[in-house]
Amino acid sequence: MGVFVFLPLILPLTAWPVARLAEQHLHPRTATRLLTVLAVVLALCSTVCLALVMVVGTAQLPGNPLPDGWSDPEVRAAVPYDEVVGKAAIPALCAVVVACARTLRRHGRVRRQAHLALAGLRGTEVAVLPDAVPYAYALPPGGRRAGGGVSRAGAGRGRVVVTTALLDRLRPGERRALFAHERAHLAARHDRFLLAVQLAARANPFLRPLRSAVAYTAERWADEEAARAIGSRRTVARAIGTAALVSRGTPLPTLAGLAAPGPVPRRVAALLGPAPAVHDWPPVFTAVGLAAWCAAAGTAVSAMSSANAAVTMFLILHAATPL
Repeated sequence: MGVFVFLPLILPLTAWPVARLAEQHLHPRTATRLLTVLAVVLALCSTVCLALVMVVGTAQLPGNPLPDGWSDPEVRAAVPYDEVVGKAAIPALCAVVVACARTLRRHGRVRRQAHLALAGLRGTEVAVLPDAVPYAYALPPGGRRAGGGVSRAGAGRGRVVVTTALLDRLRPGERRALFAHERAHLAARHDRFLLAVQLAARANPFLRPLRSAVAYTAERWADEEAARAIGSRRTVARAIGTAALVSRGTPLPTLAGLAAPGPVPRRVAALLGPAPAVHDWPPVFTAVGLAAWCAAAGTAVSAMSSANAAVTMFLILHAATPL
């Protein structure tokens, strides 16, 4: 395998240029999907790389549960600097697993608590809370009752959660923009994109720019859908600006809201301009096109390196395992 086993750990750097350019030049829907796929694939590849290196490191520890043959010189020679990187991969992979588990647990806990808190309200798509704190967010489906049954509010659909404090600060047209924005989040299941990139960034810190980019493009996607639904880009821009001044954001980074996350001034400026053109893939001979192809090539190389390393390691370990 040689040094190629380490490529998936650093190849996420190739996705950095496309993150910024996709925000600026691609339609938000295309950018969100493209960046999420890149982040997930690159994160999976780097995790496989860590797992393979960890096998070599674990085999060197005294009293390890792995077969004795896995610590043979032939196996250790498959990974450069095996004595150092093998042992370093053990805490690194443990940290990845713990960080991803904590993110998933927190995401699930907040969603369940939110659905339970709304269980007493009427089973409508919009839940208006009499709260003095202004906020609004899209709560995806999946809530459960304390007894284990699926709540009527969380069965098969999500809800728009908004407080009276925020509604009181918006004009009627801006309220329609808010509801259209949050419904767009629910319809496209933006929580899945946000959760996927959150987990990817936990698996490899080099993917944090993609996490930030997807948080922004998912909001821009909902902005454009809301502008199309109510027929006024300026009204959506005013609603975002007003909500940003008073709102406290969302309970979780994986739950989408009107005023967070993402740079609000850039979103407002984009809405005050013309609607973005829809492209399934950016043109090749443009800055964003070249960056996208670069990121796609880096992702492909990362996937091939991970697959090659996994197959090679499997064959080496199979040969070293005593019958």
